[in-house]
Amino acid sequence: MILWGPPGTGKTTLARLIAQKADAQFIALSAVMAGVKDIRAAVEAARHARESSGRPTLLFLDEVHRFNKAQQDTFLPYLEDGTLTFVGATTENPSFEVVSAVLSRARVYVLRSLTIEDITTLLRTALEDEERGLGKEHLSAEPEALELMARAADGDGRRALNMLELGAGLVEASASPARSDGGRVLGMDVAKEVASGGRRRFDKGGDQFYDQISALHKAVRGTDPDAALYWLCRMLDGGCDPLYIARRVVRMAVEDIGLADPRAFPMTLDAWEAYDRLGSPEGELAIANAVVYLACAAKSNAVYVAMAEAKADVEKFGTLDVPLRFRNASTSLMKNLGFGRDYRYAHEEPDAYVPGERYLPDEMPDRRYYRPVPRGLELKIGEALARLRSKPPAKG
Repeated sequence: MILWGPPGTGKTTLARLIAQKADAQFIALSAVMAGVKDIRAAVEAARHARESSGRPTLLFLDEVHRFNKAQQDTFLPYLEDGTLTFVGATTENPSFEVVSAVLSRARVYVLRSLTIEDITTLLRTALEDEERGLGKEHLSAEPEALELMARAADGDGRRALNMLELGAGLVEASASPARSDGGRVLGMDVAKEVASGGRRRFDKGGDQFYDQISALHKAVRGTDPDAALYWLCRMLDGGCDPLYIARRVVRMAVEDIGLADPRAFPMTLDAWEAYDRLGSPEGELAIANAVVYLACAAKSNAVYVAMAEAKADVEKFGTLDVPLRFRNASTSLMKNLGFGRDYRYAHEEPDAYVPGERYLPDEMPDRRYYRPVPRGLELKIGEALARLRSKPPAKG
């Protein structure tokens, strides 16, 4: 199986529990450090365990997405013959990071971030556990302090336990008065100290990164300035480079606002330049202004769709000749060959428009790539084009 989820959700713990319940030998490897040699050593250990005691072996491979295809293929034969029972753990989407041969032999289980209630329970258990936790140290914590650390952990149980351990050390080292039974209390002051400076989960270049920029883009497209601001701040809080966001905001302007509001494009460029000049945090407000404006602006993807259709026709029809009347006759030979003949200069026509003229290659059928939407400036553009196109072609 493959356990897919964010850090601190218990992937390794689940693998250990499975091995324990199955009375299996547990071999843990990290793909960050391990290689083919380590896999082969695990196979030998598994064979020895099966021959000597009949016990199965569970191979737990953490960060499995860091193995390349050749490395992942190494242990396939041993999954097939039952030498190894494989449990992989990853924070990245297995569809992209795990080879299909492994995916077809494994079931993927998605682990979610722990809730605040889950983490609070985890912290209480650690405080009360005298064997493995802090119970033997007679440490207690104020409920508010536990909740603060649980929130600061951002769904990561490991991070929460690390904060609790750090807090316990601070309490022990401080001169705070003990309870009547000799124990000490972890209060809000210590909780605030250990919980400060925590970052929300944001893996640059990973699923979190692309999921959040996708949410920001879709909130802008969906005309929700509040959600757009939220996702912008999530990314900034996680350490995303604001210049990356500024570049993506320019893309939003040309893809989703387009000519419905031509002011959006220069505004995003201005925001990009403003951040480049001001830096953080002042320049981030310029990006926020652009994001809110785009979210509230009239929307059109007409040019985006039109360009895709035009590209498809370029691919479909190949290299068609430019009609002779549109070619510049820069030499007498070209003029004699008919270059530029019968071309009508649009600026000499009423409304600078030549009724009936056709500018596509002669071999191509008529096309209407650009279809203005009935919103914003494109409403006027559509009306103007319809009026010009309704003119009868010139006689003769």
